[in-house]
Amino acid sequence: MAKLEKSVMIKAPVKKVFDYMADPRNLPEVWPSMVEVKDVKPSPTGGYNFSWTYKMAGMRFEGASETTEFIANQHNVTESKKGIQSKFTWDYKPEAGGTKLTVQVEYTVPIPLLGKLAEAFIIKQNEHESDALLANLKVRMEA
Repeated sequence: MAKLEKSVMIKAPVKKVFDYMADPRNLPEVWPSMVEVKDVKPSPTGGYNFSWTYKMAGMRFEGASETTEFIANQHNVTESKKGIQSKFTWDYKPEAGGTKLTVQVEYTVPIPLLGKLAEAFIIKQNEHESDALLANLKVRMEA
């Protein structure tokens, strides 16, 4: 299982950043490879469960995520068991008059589909993807 952790400082209130990221319908606006989010339904734990289409290494993957942990304006976790298996943990902390957002991701590269040689390339590509996601979110929230 691949893992990555990234943080960004955003000059916007925690509530604004949290509310935006908690709604998965916003993800395609800031996440370059998130093609589509649909079937968004409230989760019993808070947040939302949803289906998605994601592009990785030129291939499209269909999946579904559910919110497994939700503490408003502090923390949320979404997990995907269908499509690309993954767990995204988002932590929001007020800092320096803004928000420090940290995301931790654990995911399985679909090796049978892409081949073992492509795994290192995909992991590196996903590092860049997470940087782009956080940079796009920062721009959107600070506008």
